Amino acid sequence: MRGKLFTSSKASSPSNSYAQSPVMSPMNTPSHHRTFSVSIMEEDLMYAEQMIKRWDLDSPFYTKVDYLFTGDRREARQYVKAVKNLQSAMHCFVSESGSSEKIIHAQKLMQIAMKRLEKEFYQILSANRDVLDSESVSNRSSRGRSSVSDDDDDVSEEDDRISSSGNTVSDGERVSVSELAMADLKSIADCMISSGYGLECVKIYKIIRKSIVDETLYNLGVEKYSFNQINKMDWEVIEPKIKSWLYAAKVAVKSLFYGEKILCDYVFMSSEKIRESCFSDICKERAIVLFEFPELVAKSKKSLERMFKTLDLYNAISEQWAEIEMIFSYDSMAVVRTQAVTSLVKLGDAVRAMLSDFEAAIQKEISKTPFHGGGVHPLTRYVMNYLVFLSDYSLALSDIVADWPLQIQSPLPESYFSSSSSDELSSISARFAWLVLVLLCKIDASAELYRDVAQSYLFLVNNLNYVVSKVNSSNLKSVIGDDWLVKHDQKVKQYIGNYERMAWSKVISSLPANPTADNLTIETAKDCFRRFNQEFSEAYRKQSTWIISDRKIRDEIKISVAKKITPVYRTFYERYRGVFRGVDSVVRYAPDDLGNYLSDLYHGNRAPGSTNTSSHSSMSSSSLSGSR
Repeated sequence: MRGKLFTSSKASSPSNSYAQSPVMSPMNTPSHHRTFSVSIMEEDLMYAEQMIKRWDLDSPFYTKVDYLFTGDRREARQYVKAVKNLQSAMHCFVSESGSSEKIIHAQKLMQIAMKRLEKEFYQILSANRDVLDSESVSNRSSRGRSSVSDDDDDVSEEDDRISSSGNTVSDGERVSVSELAMADLKSIADCMISSGYGLECVKIYKIIRKSIVDETLYNLGVEKYSFNQINKMDWEVIEPKIKSWLYAAKVAVKSLFYGEKILCDYVFMSSEKIRESCFSDICKERAIVLFEFPELVAKSKKSLERMFKTLDLYNAISEQWAEIEMIFSYDSMAVVRTQAVTSLVKLGDAVRAMLSDFEAAIQKEISKTPFHGGGVHPLTRYVMNYLVFLSDYSLALSDIVADWPLQIQSPLPESYFSSSSSDELSSISARFAWLVLVLLCKIDASAELYRDVAQSYLFLVNNLNYVVSKVNSSNLKSVIGDDWLVKHDQKVKQYIGNYERMAWSKVISSLPANPTADNLTIETAKDCFRRFNQEFSEAYRKQSTWIISDRKIRDEIKISVAKKITPVYRTFYERYRGVFRGVDSVVRYAPDDLGNYLSDLYHGNRAPGSTNTSSHSSMSSSSLSGSR
């Protein structure tokens, strides 16, 4: 049935009744009353009548399952051209006196045509929901072209093939089908708007596209909440919702809303006012709901475990701000941009509040008993792990704390900062350096709890080295700076030297200054062995429960101590053991035994009957688990 119109003359069309009427027949019109242009307009009117009646929805000849734009694309284009020519004819008739009947008839034809185009517009939007998705539309935009031109009578074989493929569109053809659908929608929208039927066209577009946006965001888990709802939720409930929102926001900004704007701008290219109205009515409400969620989370209950998800929300908005500003650039969408900015501000406020709480929690931490073995204190582990995670958000934090100066009694030493630190990180560098300094003060205070000075230094070695290692192996290094690392690495070495001196000086001094001297009596030699036995046994006994957490430092200290003791003891042992009779009775350790004893140290093995006197930090590291 399609295409027959083009194989017959206009006069032989089934819709030629009006062409034979006395009013319109050129035979009954005096030639001297007709201008050439009017003659052309009358021919356009007759031709338009043939085309429009051919696809009249109320015609008994029309097959209800037929759609103009899913059939012969040449005929669809000719139909749109016929309607445009009808518009021109109507303008001409208005200027001609005595053409009221022609105008009335043309108006009736126009109404029939608009009804048909309205149905076609709805059909294209409905049938192509899957190919007019945001991803396909975005791809079409990136290619920067359309397969169809409204004024091109030549239809490519590719267009024909895709048009007739129905539901068997392959992935490779998806974008091309999307382009065809968009071009058809634009062609119909242009025609209806220019004919004064833009309201009907826009109404259909808004209903269908808004349902798609609503459905997509619903499937992404975007829901509208009140502040009371969020504030009453446990963190275990909110956290999965945040994860879902982070994914939804990325899809919505980079794909859904972006694609909708591209489609809307293209289809209604002829009217900026309509473009803005359509996009605003379709996306504004849902966009506000989307960007309101982070504000509600930010205003809800604060806790240290919420810090990282709060920063994730902040990053999600700030990193996409350029896209948000571009997509929602219309004046009518200012409320969306305002909501996104409000959420950013509230999230920043929440982060600052949690940073203050974090510092206060460190300050309030008080250890009343020494931590077992002088190892790394739970507070040290918790604070440094927390700071390591925080350092991954240094760019966001630098924005958040840029106008939030430190409130401290005295400025931080210059050595806390790297000379290569950029200006934009200066505020966040000061913030991190200050938090580390607060921790180091707590470490110093805990070190004073040990009765044994050597163990105090060992505690300082373990904890400061842990801090330095965490800084050196994370983004904290770039935030705090190399100068800080050099200074505190030197301090670790200083503590190691102090520890060795305090822990092993008595053992070293128990050996003779000159182990090869010939003037020692048997009693003097025996006394030297007895003193060594006593001091070494006491040192070993005390330090058998001590811990050096870092394997490299543990080995370095063992080697250093062995070098100070074993060669002197071996020389003395070999010099006097075989010289004086009875010395064997006071020799407890062979030289090779010393290395074996030293190798057992610093693993935290408890002596029989010993008790754990550690005091665990109330800032449990379990707070960090699941917080990112």
